[in-house]
This record gives sequence, structure tokens and C-alpha cells, in this order.
Amino acid sequence: MNIEAYFKLTYGLYIIATKLNDKRNGYIANTAFQVTAEPSQIAISCSKDNYTCLMIRQSGIFSISILSQDASAEIIGLFGYNTGEKLDKFKSISFTESKTGSPIVTEDCIAWFDCKVNQQIDVGSHILFIASIEENELIDHISKPLTYAYYHEVKKGRAPKNAPTYIDESKFSTKEQSKATPSTKHKCLACGYVYDADEGDSESGISPDTSFEELPEDWICPTCGSSKDVFEAI
Repeated sequence: MNIEAYFKLTYGLYIIATKLNDKRNGYIANTAFQVTAEPSQIAISCSKDNYTCLMIRQSGIFSISILSQDASAEIIGLFGYNTGEKLDKFKSISFTESKTGSPIVTEDCIAWFDCKVNQQIDVGSHILFIASIEENELIDHISKPLTYAYYHEVKKGRAPKNAPTYIDESKFSTKEQSKATPSTKHKCLACGYVYDADEGDSESGISPDTSFEELPEDWICPTCGSSKDVFEAI
């Protein structure tokens, strides 16, 4: 199997958000597409392991905010690599509320859609939500949308494990695995930050010569706030 073929499929990057009772939550998605023009309908694919998926299944509503190409690593890390089950992702960002009640992220976004679910299709690991577009708005007429290709090639990010496009590249690797001393550098797959054990992380009180494995379990990326499990050795 040639993993490079998958990278030729084109995707955008979006924040999907919903509200159930008084709880707001959202996540980063790279599968959102218009399926019909009349009536205007749009579809998203959401992992069953995603807390937002459970909320959308019960609320029947969601919003789509299209991320700007210049979206910050912080907002990508917040929505893409953190669970909202215990974390309030909307506590410190700019958002508004749609006609359906879904929160709409406006920070680092160029347009949004307010959606009401018409169909839920079980496709195995994911649920395909097909929804009518209740209203939408163009926020920024100038900025370009963030595509997965740009995120992967320029920002050096990777799809999280719950993404429908996630690929475990190690299964297709033809390179020999190194048996030498473990790497002293680990990269955050959300924002590209590199933790260097030789330098440590002074802002978090981590002294030099602290290996990645020795970092506290609650240590987070100083750039985007992602947890340790989002890092890989380089």
C-alpha cells in the first residue's frame, strides 16, 4: 500500500461544535462537504470515540467553522488534541451562538455554517452526519482557508487518531527501526514544537537533561497545550 496516495486526497480543516444542555464542545475535523444544493445539505464524519459525536447524536445540531490558513497552533491544539469531556474549550476563545443553539467559533476562522442533523449513518468507526444548513456567514473575505495539505506540509502537523484520515505510518514504513539510544527530541504533532531533552523546558520548570519519558504525565506542549501522547520521537 502506498501511503503517499492518501495524501493526494484534498481536505479542509474545520472546527465542528455543538451544544447539549449547558455543555459546549467541539473538535477539529478534515471531512466536511456539501452533498446537495437544493435543499442545501452538508455532511461531516465523526469518530464514535469523539466526545462531540455523542453530543451531536443527542442534540441533533452542530456548527462548522472554517479555519484560516493562519490559524494559531494554540487553537488547533485546543480543539484537535484535547478532549472536551472535562475541559471547557470555549472558556477563553471568541465565539457566538447560532440560531440552532450551536456555538460558532469565530477566532481564526473565515466562515461558518449552522447545521441541523437530518440523517445519521453508521460507517463503522465513525458516524456520518448529514444536515441541512440553517444559516451561514462569511467572516473574512481575504484570508485563505486552512487545508490539510498546508497543515501537513507547511505547519508539519498530523491528523489525530480519531480523524477519519488518520494513518499509522509505522505500519507502512520500510525503514529499519533504530535500536540505538532513545531519541532526545520529540515533536508535537499538533503544532510542530520540539521538546529537546538536552534543553528541557524552563517555562514549565523542567531542567535540562530531562528525558521525554521522565516528564510528568500532566506536562503539556508549551506552544499549543497538547498532552504527551501527541508527541513522537524524531
